[in-house]
Amino acid sequence: MHCFRLWAPNAKKVSVQIAKQKHLLEKQDGGWWQADIDAAGPGVDYAYFLDDPALDDQALALPDPRSPWQPNGIHGSSRLLDHAAFRWTDDAWEAPPFSSAIIYELHIGTFTPEGTLDAAQTKLDSLRELGITHVELMPVNSFPGIQGWGYDGVDLFAPHQPYGSPESLKRFIDACHAKGLAVLLDVVYNHLGPDGNYLGKFGPYFTNAHHTPWGDAVNLEDAGSHEVRRFFCDNALMWLRDYHFDGLRLDAVHAYMDRSAIHFMEQLGAEVHALQAHTGRNYVVIAESDLNDPRLVTAREAGGYGVPGAPAVGAPGCGYGLDAQWSDDFHHSLVTALTGDRSGYYADFGSLADLAKSLRDVFVYDGRYSPYRDRIHGRPVVNLPASRFLGYSQDHDQVGNRAKGERLAHIVSNGRAKIAAALTLTAPFVPMLFQGEEWAASSPFQYFTNHEPELGRLVSEGRRKEFAAFGWNPTDIPDPQDPGTFQRSKLNWDERTTPPHAEMLEWYRKLIALRHATPDLTDPDLSHVEVRFSEEAKWVLMERGAVTVAFSLATNPVQLEVRSGSTIALGSSSEIHLSNNSLTLPTDSLAVLTSE
Repeated sequence: MHCFRLWAPNAKKVSVQIAKQKHLLEKQDGGWWQADIDAAGPGVDYAYFLDDPALDDQALALPDPRSPWQPNGIHGSSRLLDHAAFRWTDDAWEAPPFSSAIIYELHIGTFTPEGTLDAAQTKLDSLRELGITHVELMPVNSFPGIQGWGYDGVDLFAPHQPYGSPESLKRFIDACHAKGLAVLLDVVYNHLGPDGNYLGKFGPYFTNAHHTPWGDAVNLEDAGSHEVRRFFCDNALMWLRDYHFDGLRLDAVHAYMDRSAIHFMEQLGAEVHALQAHTGRNYVVIAESDLNDPRLVTAREAGGYGVPGAPAVGAPGCGYGLDAQWSDDFHHSLVTALTGDRSGYYADFGSLADLAKSLRDVFVYDGRYSPYRDRIHGRPVVNLPASRFLGYSQDHDQVGNRAKGERLAHIVSNGRAKIAAALTLTAPFVPMLFQGEEWAASSPFQYFTNHEPELGRLVSEGRRKEFAAFGWNPTDIPDPQDPGTFQRSKLNWDERTTPPHAEMLEWYRKLIALRHATPDLTDPDLSHVEVRFSEEAKWVLMERGAVTVAFSLATNPVQLEVRSGSTIALGSSSEIHLSNNSLTLPTDSLAVLTSE
């Protein structure tokens, strides 16, 4: 027997079809419908019909909005699943502290040639040997077609079948835990994809009171929003409870349109942290945001953050209480310094002063005027630890949203790619890598889709028009619908042992090992970060405790005065020299020094 429950407040009648037989559900309070059906159990396929399907044979069979499994795709029937049937082996699992994490973002479909969860499982030893502590999966819920990035998902409770079954996902996470790797999941609650999005047929999941880049906004504040919020919170809790994920990354929270007294993010964060008391596991909730608003990661309850003399900045209602957020300002200031690119939002960056400020203060735009936005942007970070912020030189967006999906190593010298790696892994933030960057992978990461023909045509045309506005020849833009675009984006693991990839891989290994072994590099106190630089001479020097990180982008060697007793722990070039207190850096080189 299974109890079918569905929220459909506007429906006149609701039935569920099992093995071609339809069963009526009884109306409950609050717009809910329910029926206990003896013929249903794990493995049984079902679909819902709204209004009066008994009198209308043409009525549309709809997947369950909370479908746990879509084995036949987003338009097919749902399948019942018994989460308790899987035999976990991670009872003793405890995630590594997030403050000392090294995160590795990956896309299941391109991470291996096979593009499956089972295949990805065979690469876990490589990640562990590299020094990774947390694996972050791009969205794995059901989305249209075979391949895609996953941000146009529609069945949010069901794993994407081409990656593997729900059991495959559980096997992957169980294997990660066995190897000491925590697993984070990227979830998308700001919109659903246009293909297979049936939520609006069931209830007021969307509202035209706000417009987003994807159309009507998710209804987080209007009539019926209490159940919409419940839907998304339950989804978050399911991934943590039933699949044993160790945390969530919330996609583009700046697109959450919510003026409620208790913001959706605050509710979600509170419910996730409350789940910890029931499971005995620690979870993290990470926001992607371009708001430059530290209130996202400011505590809800009173109290400082362990910084001596810090005021009680977390009074009730002061913040949303999330655990961390991405810091695009660090990425933008670093990449513009290395590439000279000033297109689009990069127009706001480009100086070494911006990079220095991002290292000391997190946000470059912290209440100052943004020329790109033509407004004041951001808010200062005060009395917050650096471990509340993620730093990265590459991620799926910043690589994949380039015209041809070029990685940083494709557009800068080997020396500058090493500088990006070293600064990311010695900066005060929690570092995040993007799949393949550790060996300067030759494969790009391009934007690919697998939509039905008409929607696919519109997506392809939109991509070409977007980059034509930046002066690109439309014929040079990879077609998202072309299967070759997806195939080109797959990692080639064999190249890791060949030049120049092996050299870069060894550089990353040494940097990660140094971060793990050096307490000053995981010190979260931003007041302990000192940065000097010269715009004219093109060098930057950062001090964190006993560690000094210095790099030069000058065309000629530069000499920098460093602390007495310093020794070179790592250098990106054999031409780097240290004599007494004088460090000589050739062009496009970086040195990490330690002192007693």
